[in-house]
Amino acid sequence: MNILVTLNANYIKPLKVMLQSLFLNNPKEEFTIYLMHSSLTFEEVTELKSFVRQQSHELNDILIDSDIFVKAPIIKHFSIEMYYRLLAYKFLPAHLERILYLDPDILVINELSDLYNEDLEGYLYAAAYHDFASVKEINKLRWRKYDIEAYYNSGVLLMNLEEQRKRIKEEDIFQFVEENRKKLILPDQDIINGLYSKFIKNINEIQYNFDARSYYYYRWMSKNTIDLDYVMNHTAIIHFCGKKKPWHPNYKGKFHSLYKHYERLTKKYHINVISELG
Repeated sequence: MNILVTLNANYIKPLKVMLQSLFLNNPKEEFTIYLMHSSLTFEEVTELKSFVRQQSHELNDILIDSDIFVKAPIIKHFSIEMYYRLLAYKFLPAHLERILYLDPDILVINELSDLYNEDLEGYLYAAAYHDFASVKEINKLRWRKYDIEAYYNSGVLLMNLEEQRKRIKEEDIFQFVEENRKKLILPDQDIINGLYSKFIKNINEIQYNFDARSYYYYRWMSKNTIDLDYVMNHTAIIHFCGKKKPWHPNYKGKFHSLYKHYERLTKKYHINVISELG
């Protein structure tokens, strides 16, 4: 299973927690992690490779020239690395047919094999949209020019690399950025939705992109069917969307204790990696 991550040094610790949860809850899988970055040091990459290798998986780093996106807008807490997934097919090995992109602010608590093997024929991506009326309608209005049917979250993206190599053009992305610079709020997500929403296969948000902020909303809408037991048994991906993150001081959220559990497990492996590096 091929996994794509893109980040800078600020997200190394959360990345380790995400990967730890991924490995532990998918014990039958062999993972190849592709790390795209433009600023990590040799020591940081080496430590990540050791962390992954110690758990019998592989990490390949791909250094990206940050000048490629020099004109792309950077907004608030978003970094330039978020754009790398837009043109990932250009930088990844040509033999790869598909890859699963995961944000580092994620916990993987169940198996991902069904998602990874989803039929993508004719689609560029598979992704989930958060079915909140306010979010959906505001973004449809914001991008009415592009007649989007749903506003998909880009934190979990199953990518059809074969199809992307045929249909995604770099110049279309840069033109979209130039035309909509003042409207971009979540830049990479806005671009993917504005240009490619009609070519995204919908996946279940409760199962594959559960918004941790919205537990009580999900429970209310499901008439208490989607409770903690349901999430622990049926949800594969919990996504800590928004600015407030579970590794920040004073974070309060329903899944904070669960995150701390995986954070503790990750620290144990971290200690072993430091010992291995000497």
